[in-house]
This record gives sequence, structure tokens and C-alpha cells, in this order.
Amino acid sequence: MFSALRKPTVRILQCNRRSVYGKVPQEKIGPVKSAFALFVFSVTLLGPAGWILHHIPEYRQRSSSSDNN
Repeated sequence: MFSALRKPTVRILQCNRRSVYGKVPQEKIGPVKSAFALFVFSVTLLGPAGWILHHIPEYRQRSSSSDNN
């Protein structure tokens, strides 16, 4: 009963594995480089969101003052 359900997944996994290529890294990445990359990535993603969240009161004042005019 369950063998019929498992067969298609085995074929799909075999096809996907064939298209994955990989090599041994040419140089090792140290913990400092990893931490720096993680820091830059997080600032890039969270920086604009933090800016917007910090300035929400200003945006609300602007929209309410333009509605009154």
C-alpha cells in the first residue's frame, strides 16, 4: 500500500541529486569572516525596518496634519 506512495519520491530525489554540483572549498572561511557577513546581512535587512518603525510617530503626524489642511 505505501510502496506505491514512496516510489515517485525516490525518483524525484534521484533526479534532483543529479543536478546538484559541489566542490571542496578552495579556502576556509574563519569565524570572524562568518560573523562579519552575518552582521552585514542582518543590518541590511533589519536597518530599513528599524528606521521605519522608529519614525512611525513622525509619519503619523505628517499624515494627520495633511488631512486637516
